Amino acid sequence: MSRSMRAGVRRPLAVAVCLAVLAPGIALAQTAKERELEARVAQLEKMVEQLAAQQQQAQSQIADTQAQVAGTSTAQPTAPAASLPPGPDGKPQQPIQPGSITPAASPGTAFSYGGFIKMDAMVTDTSDGRITDGSAGRLFYVPGSIPVGQEGADGGDAYTDIHAQFSRFWFSADHVTDNGDKVKAYIEADMFGGGSHALAGNEVSTNTHALTLRQAYVTWNNWMAGQAWSNFMDVNALPDAVDFLGTTDGTVFVRQAQLRYTEGPWSFSVENPQTTVTRYQNLSPDPLDPSKARYNSGDNVMPDVTARWLTKGDWGHFTVAGLLRQFKVGDETDSGAAVSVSGKFNVGENDDIRYAVNAGQGIGRYLALGLGSDVVLDAFGQPRALTGYGYFASWRHAFGPKLRGNLMYAAAHLDNDRMLTGYGVTERSQSFHANLIYSPIPKLDLGAELIYGQRFLEDDREGDLSRLQTHIKFSF
Repeated sequence: MSRSMRAGVRRPLAVAVCLAVLAPGIALAQTAKERELEARVAQLEKMVEQLAAQQQQAQSQIADTQAQVAGTSTAQPTAPAASLPPGPDGKPQQPIQPGSITPAASPGTAFSYGGFIKMDAMVTDTSDGRITDGSAGRLFYVPGSIPVGQEGADGGDAYTDIHAQFSRFWFSADHVTDNGDKVKAYIEADMFGGGSHALAGNEVSTNTHALTLRQAYVTWNNWMAGQAWSNFMDVNALPDAVDFLGTTDGTVFVRQAQLRYTEGPWSFSVENPQTTVTRYQNLSPDPLDPSKARYNSGDNVMPDVTARWLTKGDWGHFTVAGLLRQFKVGDETDSGAAVSVSGKFNVGENDDIRYAVNAGQGIGRYLALGLGSDVVLDAFGQPRALTGYGYFASWRHAFGPKLRGNLMYAAAHLDNDRMLTGYGVTERSQSFHANLIYSPIPKLDLGAELIYGQRFLEDDREGDLSRLQTHIKFSF
């Protein structure tokens, strides 16, 4: 065999021998990779199983929560929202939220909150001495505070007062039961009160003032119990004034505790009694100072009783009210009665007329912020009811959507028995008011009002007041 042939045979043989030697290693290598892959697949399967278990658990929790929510909704149905009280501008208020915000409230109770911030600034000039600093007459128009006939005194220079005490807020909770019963709780307060510490209530440093309760009552369908405006007072006839009240002289103005029932156009109430008394002139420590000759009596047994009839429409409203009273001083009594006619009449889209006429025996503390007394004592200590009457009229005109103005006149007359009261008591008062109120944006009022008031005594002495009052008021 030649050398070339032997070399050709050797090469395939060498390849075969190499393959035989390497084959077990290749087999072993493939087996290791497969095992590694199988381990990774097993690990991935385990992770998938864990994810599936977690997803199933989450779905079970969601189902349980939905079932609990459904059960709560079934057990506590939401009652329809009740009608809310009108705000300071007379427009309906919207609830803060559709549902209850306190866990103790009945389900479906609607809460509302409102009020206004008001700053008053006024310059006053009085003819017969200055109104006492810090008194109510320095904060708003009070006809009984106009100085008259102070010996050796004159008004001197005008004086300025600035305050924010009539800022106000209110809370209301309204609820309608499943049976359709309407329940309301309402509370209202302002800052027109005295201070609670040494620096409170003065104008030296802090100007702090205590919270003052204005109204606090609960209603249940036709019934109302608590402190509110007297049923003898027509709040809706009050004029659009910059002053706290405006036509004070001729206005019935009383808030007090009462129980009231309303049915259709009729309303009836029994209210807290109180009697203002003028002493017999010979027993007065100072006949020329009516504040020293008067005091209050809480001896009454019978509450004040009122009745009112109201009709209203797009044209405005008209109402008539009656008042029956008992007066008791010690063991002695007398009685009295009064009537009130008032309303508001719309004249076109931009004008309205507001008015009231109030008269009767023993109307004293209800009229003109107590300008006169309910009774006077005779020489034997027997109370005698005093007759009085008052009236006002105001014209309101809107010059446009942002500017409006008001003209007002008010008067009060007291029929005193001079033989019993003497000549140092008030016989009558009157006032004129003119204002302009500008609202650059909704709910913000910038107002200015001119006021001229007079008070006359039975001995013909007279004192007058001139005032320019301005305010900035934002309602919310």
